[in-house]
Amino acid sequence: TDTGLSVVVDAMLIARGVFQRMLSFLIYRVSATLQLLCFFFLGVFILPTEDYGITDDKFQFFRLPVLMFMLITLLNDGTLMTIGYDNVRPSAHPQRWNLRVVFLVAGVLAAVALTSSLLLLWMCLDAVEESHWQSSWFKGLGIGQIKQGQVVTILYLKVSISDFLTLFSARTGSHFFFAFRPSLILFLGATISLTISTIVAIFWPDSTSDGIEVSGLVHGDTRSVQMMPLWIWIYCIFWWFVQDLAKVGCYMILDRFNIFGYQSHVRAHKGEIHPTEGQAHLPKSQNNSMISRDNASFRRAPTSLNSSLAGCPIHTTGGALGELKRTR
Repeated sequence: TDTGLSVVVDAMLIARGVFQRMLSFLIYRVSATLQLLCFFFLGVFILPTEDYGITDDKFQFFRLPVLMFMLITLLNDGTLMTIGYDNVRPSAHPQRWNLRVVFLVAGVLAAVALTSSLLLLWMCLDAVEESHWQSSWFKGLGIGQIKQGQVVTILYLKVSISDFLTLFSARTGSHFFFAFRPSLILFLGATISLTISTIVAIFWPDSTSDGIEVSGLVHGDTRSVQMMPLWIWIYCIFWWFVQDLAKVGCYMILDRFNIFGYQSHVRAHKGEIHPTEGQAHLPKSQNNSMISRDNASFRRAPTSLNSSLAGCPIHTTGGALGELKRTR
């Protein structure tokens, strides 16, 4: 082992990194579950298909085939496992679980995704029948009339993309999604899953699954409908920006008014320590010499040690407890 307490500092970095990964996992999982449950629950009651001229007895309300649900679950869970290898930025101060904050932030993320999903479902249902399409948003945007089965594939693709983008927003906590890059394995996992979801939505054959008509977007009657995957991606990315802004705003309000006992900064009498400050840490030799001083200096060490953790990203190779690579 190294001399001094540098090993303790490294252990603190690893422990707080593990906590950040667990926190990201929990926020994302709660958010994704709330989004899916509320979307299908509210879609049944506030958007009945008969109000839009759809007379199919087997499609009286919007629903997805079981196979599509399985694809969403498998691809999401497969990608979510890679969060254990993600790059994180440990907090500059000790942390504890605050489930009220976790559920509030997850609820904000879910609410934005839910709003965008319900809005897209409404626009799609309004573009199925000729009588409604003439006055629909799709017509105003230059998008042609769509088939009933394409409503299913459009919403399948939208929900899949939104779920994955929500993960990239949840992983950065109170910062914007671009605050620090994800690990390579997380990025590749999400890219592969999103590619599979997009291909499925494009090339799904005209068929019936669980009594529901399903039609791939490549089978659209017009060029604008065949380009629908691109429009859905643009739509989802726009709402992702809105979602991330709402998340950061939520954290700012929590911190400003100390709601639910939340504090994102350590405030000292002579200044503040911000988790987002760049490589604001002391060299290893300086840390060791400082810790080895007299008792009065030792009592001041925790503040300096905490500041050494600020803005210090952790990169792991081999899981949450893998090799620590710390920039000094």
